[in-house]
Amino acid sequence: MSPSVPLQEMIRAIRSARTQCEERGVIQRECAAIRAQFRQSDNGGRSHNLAKLLYVHMLGYPAHFGQMECVRMIASPRYSEKRVGYLGAMMLLDEKQDASLLITNSIKNDLSHSNQYVQSLALCTLACMGSAEMCRDLAPEIDRLLRASNSYIKKKAALCAVHIVRKVHDLGEMFAPAARSLLAEKNHGVLHGAVVLITELCERNPETLERFRKAVPDLVQIMKGLVISGYSPEHDVAGISDPFLQVRILRLLRILGHNNEAASDAMNDLLAQVATNTDSTKTVGNAVLYETVLTVLDIKSESGLRVLAVNILGRFLLNNDRNIRYIAMISLQKIVGTDHNAVQRHRGTIVDCLKDQDASVKRRALDLSLALVSASNIRSMMKELLIFLSSCPPELRAQAASGIFIAAERYAPSQRWHIDTILHVLTTAGGDVRDETVPNLIQLITNASELHCYTVHKLYRALLTDISQQSLVQVACWCIGEYGDLLLRGECQETEPVQVSEDDVLDALETVLQSHMSSPATRGFALTATMKLSTRITDNVDRIRSIVSIYGSCIDVELQQRAVEYNALFKKYDHMRAAVLERMPVIEKNAPGQTNGESTGEPIKDIQSVKVKQGEPLLPQPPANQVCDLLDLLGGSEETLQPSPAAAGTAPGLPTNTASTAGGDLLDLLGGLEPTPLAPAPTVQVYEKDGVTLTMSCEKQSASGLTVTLTASNSTESDISSLTLQAAVPKSVQLHMKAPSGDFLPARGAAKVTQMVVLNNPNKVNLKMRVRISYSSQGSAFQDTIQIDSFPGLSAAGH
Repeated sequence: MSPSVPLQEMIRAIRSARTQCEERGVIQRECAAIRAQFRQSDNGGRSHNLAKLLYVHMLGYPAHFGQMECVRMIASPRYSEKRVGYLGAMMLLDEKQDASLLITNSIKNDLSHSNQYVQSLALCTLACMGSAEMCRDLAPEIDRLLRASNSYIKKKAALCAVHIVRKVHDLGEMFAPAARSLLAEKNHGVLHGAVVLITELCERNPETLERFRKAVPDLVQIMKGLVISGYSPEHDVAGISDPFLQVRILRLLRILGHNNEAASDAMNDLLAQVATNTDSTKTVGNAVLYETVLTVLDIKSESGLRVLAVNILGRFLLNNDRNIRYIAMISLQKIVGTDHNAVQRHRGTIVDCLKDQDASVKRRALDLSLALVSASNIRSMMKELLIFLSSCPPELRAQAASGIFIAAERYAPSQRWHIDTILHVLTTAGGDVRDETVPNLIQLITNASELHCYTVHKLYRALLTDISQQSLVQVACWCIGEYGDLLLRGECQETEPVQVSEDDVLDALETVLQSHMSSPATRGFALTATMKLSTRITDNVDRIRSIVSIYGSCIDVELQQRAVEYNALFKKYDHMRAAVLERMPVIEKNAPGQTNGESTGEPIKDIQSVKVKQGEPLLPQPPANQVCDLLDLLGGSEETLQPSPAAAGTAPGLPTNTASTAGGDLLDLLGGLEPTPLAPAPTVQVYEKDGVTLTMSCEKQSASGLTVTLTASNSTESDISSLTLQAAVPKSVQLHMKAPSGDFLPARGAAKVTQMVVLNNPNKVNLKMRVRISYSSQGSAFQDTIQIDSFPGLSAAGH
């Protein structure tokens, strides 16, 4: 191919190449010819060759060898060469290239050129690839051009100033006066550039933002002129007068009116006019309306105007364009917390979007639907969400199930409804729920004592129907193990009675144990349920013993350990089996340490180490950065700790409170002398924070027994509820927490709550105790921990 072929013929040759290899051959030959002509000193076709090189660059082939040719052509006096040179500089050069510094002087000279088109080329190039150094050097020239009389140049200079402000923030103050004066221009191009520049200045400098708030009336007048103006062929787009300028002005008004009452009041009428007069049947009108809505919601607008904005978004939800529906739901999601009632009016339309075919629209509709759930609509909304859950895509099931659980817990009208809803979710999407769902549901069932019979019957029927949903099977096994006697009794007022035999229940549990669909955790639940039934049935104990013995050699270590321990209960400790396998007590929601002894995994902050001296109040120490849970509340101690066994319902081996005091024993040695009355046990303050005070008193019961009384009081102006005290001691110390006197502390110390803790220290180890206090006040949950290293009045008693 001849080196002098025109650009059109080179393009035709490249396009006619049948393979990529043939295309590379054409481009390599052409690039070689271009290099050869670049090296010639007298080359009349420089612009022609550079244009071909730029096309090669657009195809993705290297064209860096043309950078210096761009510099030379920019310095050319001929406009045709200067135009291609500037185009090449914008495509081949950037601020990281050293060659870009070589064109700074040429740009400065061209900015003062008498030809407006040459000035335009220099402005476009500086706005495209100007480095910070170039911007600092040429900023005065741009400021001068902003005040020029030529509208064409002022438009280009304004956009160039935007680039300079983004590169060098400090230069923004230089352009502020000129930008303010540009708002008086009639040319829409200049106005557009001025609004973009002012927006950039206001976003980067709070002082400039305050200064330009005075320009809100001018912007309002410009916007009104656009809204009420008649047809203008220059600016009309689908019946809307210059929608691009309208959108830019609305964005600037949103920035100026944010958190400012005066500026917001000045634009309220305009926004109402735009919202009511803009045609919403075309995409152009919807773009203006959307910006209007965002502005209304972001400024301090009137309540009626906000309702109007929400109604516009509601109309967007009915649009056939999925993109418009999507952005409407994103906007509604942002304001549902502040304008909940206004968004509620469009609940039906939002729920209908759950049936949309587009996955992204479904996801946004799900988020918004969950946010709209309230105590007044919980039943109707949950019905729709459960229908959606049964048919939603797999990637949305976990999110939907989690949202339903949270809404049901917050707004459940009754415990039965709450349990039915969670069971419905487990039946539909049991494999997609979170791990904490099972213990949370077990806790809910345990606390609803009047629904135990109803729940165990319903779960038993669900277990017979489907054992593939592991979470459902685990809860069903737990309930059968705990309340199997209610199931066998067959009497249930809440549901139709079903006669279930002992063999039927054991068959169901054996099916779970033998199923290939059951996970190791599920088998563990089933085995424990089978073992617990041994104390609730009478005729099939031998069958249970044989089932348990089979799993004593199971390949799963966890299951094998359970089976071996249960076999030991049958053989060696059969007299203790009934006590060990008794029904679980009611689980307190805010007392995980007194439920099952498992760690919640949540860090506890503000741990206070307290040293108690007799007769002195306790002073809080600086908080230690230590993570502690209920199995290791004394993590820094040498001995392993045990949680409170109160949840098990028994405390074997604990001494009673009938033992005489040490002082009484001593006086009894003297024969007929009567013991003098003992002074009351000293009370010390172990905790005081945010108006909540905890005091402690100790009373020795025997050589190894001790009773600790914790008393909580509330001096704040608001009531405290769900008060829970939990304790942990070293492993060799036996601990038994008696029932507290209550869990409610009225304001201003009107009443107190006491908690008795009985300790037995047979090995006379160094006694330590850590107490966790948790409560709710004004809708917020609080939690703190206190460490007690010594006890008042017991230093001489070996504790």
